[in-house]
Amino acid sequence: MGFAVMSLTDAAAGRVRTIVENAGGDAKGIRLSIKKGGCAGMEYAVDLVSEPNSKDDLIEHLDAKVWVAPEAVLYLLGTQMDFEVTPLRSGFTFHNPNQTSACGCGESVELKPADLAALADRGDAVVRAN
Repeated sequence: MGFAVMSLTDAAAGRVRTIVENAGGDAKGIRLSIKKGGCAGMEYAVDLVSEPNSKDDLIEHLDAKVWVAPEAVLYLLGTQMDFEVTPLRSGFTFHNPNQTSACGCGESVELKPADLAALADRGDAVVRAN
């Protein structure tokens, strides 16, 4: 067993299910990864999944499936993925304890790898989704 990679709120799960339903075809869920870019250095990337990668971690909540790319796991440990609608925008938001800063527009972030020793000391959940 290992640490839980991340969690989904009910709103995020609902949005993932809607995306999959609207995509039709072979869509099974979404894949979350981290890519270099933006003024803060990194961006969250969300892609539709039709064929899951066996190396990805699978997070399931309320019948929604989110696969996490292996290279993103250390940056996402302890993250809560949410979906919000405001008068100016709607989209996924990430409450990430590994975020050290963000750009002014909120589109890119600076992330540090999770401190596994600190997580173990806190006694966080030790569930690993595969």
